[in-house]
Amino acid sequence: MYLAAEGAHNPILPIWQEMVVGFISFILLVIVLLKFVMPRMEAMYQARVDAIEGGIKRAEAAQAEANQLLEQYRAQLAEARTDAAKIRDDARADAEGIRQDILGKAREESDRIIAAGKEQLAAERATIVRELRTEVGTLAVDLASKIVGESLADEARRKGTVDRFLSGLESTGAR
Repeated sequence: MYLAAEGAHNPILPIWQEMVVGFISFILLVIVLLKFVMPRMEAMYQARVDAIEGGIKRAEAAQAEANQLLEQYRAQLAEARTDAAKIRDDARADAEGIRQDILGKAREESDRIIAAGKEQLAAERATIVRELRTEVGTLAVDLASKIVGESLADEARRKGTVDRFLSGLESTGAR
């Protein structure tokens, strides 16, 4: 009622005492915020920025190290491939050398066996020819004795007759 008696109060304009109390409260709030809250917020913000930037730097360093390790791995892999190719080529060359050595030994053995066979065949042929000469000579002397009618008992005559007969056979066979 007192307010109504004094006059009508304009609702648009605030009361000046409330304005002073509000202004003092606002100034106190700003001082408290600037003095206590803002430095803590700034420290937290800076710590957060440092953590993020440090994380980025650590990630970049880890990425650079990973790239370096990848390059080392690739270089080692290329070197291993080169070594494997060299070992493979050396093994092929060794295998070819062994193959040629075995083939040479096989040829030598084959030649040796063939030569031994030829020698044995020549010896057997000579033995057979000798036996056949003796047998053919005996048969020829017997046949000549029957045809001529005289005895060819004399060894010298017999041998001469056999040799002439065999020479005649060889010359007839050579034609």
